[in-house]
Amino acid sequence: MTGTGATQGLVYEHRRPIKMENDVDEQLESDLVFAGSVPELYDRLLVPLTFEAYADDLVTRLDGFGVSSVLEVAAGSGVVTRAMAAGLPESVALTATDLNQPMIDHAISVGTARPVTWRAADVLELPFGDESFDAVVCQFGVMFFPDRAAAFAEVARVLRPGGVFVFNVWDRIEDNEFADEVTQAVAGLWPDDPPAFLARTPHGYYDETDIQSDVGAGGFSTPAGFEALEVRSRAASCEIPAVAYCQGTPLRNEIEARDPARLAEATEVATAAIRDRFGTTDLDSKIRGYVVTATKP
Repeated sequence: MTGTGATQGLVYEHRRPIKMENDVDEQLESDLVFAGSVPELYDRLLVPLTFEAYADDLVTRLDGFGVSSVLEVAAGSGVVTRAMAAGLPESVALTATDLNQPMIDHAISVGTARPVTWRAADVLELPFGDESFDAVVCQFGVMFFPDRAAAFAEVARVLRPGGVFVFNVWDRIEDNEFADEVTQAVAGLWPDDPPAFLARTPHGYYDETDIQSDVGAGGFSTPAGFEALEVRSRAASCEIPAVAYCQGTPLRNEIEARDPARLAEATEVATAAIRDRFGTTDLDSKIRGYVVTATKP
């Protein structure tokens, strides 16, 4: 890693941009890449900032179903996996998968309270037999699926009849204040070609009609449960959200594709925008998502 600056122990760094065959492939591939130092920054900064409360909520819901086996898809750095290992009965068998091996490697290095089976797997082609699990869980991952109806059908295939698929999605970016502030700040550096990862992908799949349609096309009973969940996102300093989003998500890939030397500048611009709106320390902002519960007939 090559550091280009630091604030309160947070390192601003850059690495080589991703190159793809065309703009469409570049956008899709860039949105899916969690590599280099991204998994560590994602887990250390973004997980406590945005994911932990939603992970605890998912585990509470799963516990209420009395399941004996759970498959997690798009497990990322393992925040839900760790919560399940600590919060579900030890009799519940846990299997966690992710498309990105670096994310799995990081999750394994952090560890869980009890054994978990880890597999690198594409949700469009899960390496499990039919009717293998009582429940499938996915935290803020379905937005990344290139074909959601097909992915949901594959989830339904590995679920037993009556099994549940519980997942969550972010609401629109305007209702997730740190992400919105970072997006607007970084866009100012490239007004003719603004990096739009956060609005396009994590915060781009929230319409209930679209989600219900995909869930039904995947073979689940409809309408699925659809519940809004709004919590607070807190940070000790204004640098934390800026580094978390600019360097701990694929927004970094978009920034570096435009100019790898400007990652530190983009992070600093985002830091200033967050500071101007929320203050320097003890920041508090709104985050909002939806929890979807679908049942296999």
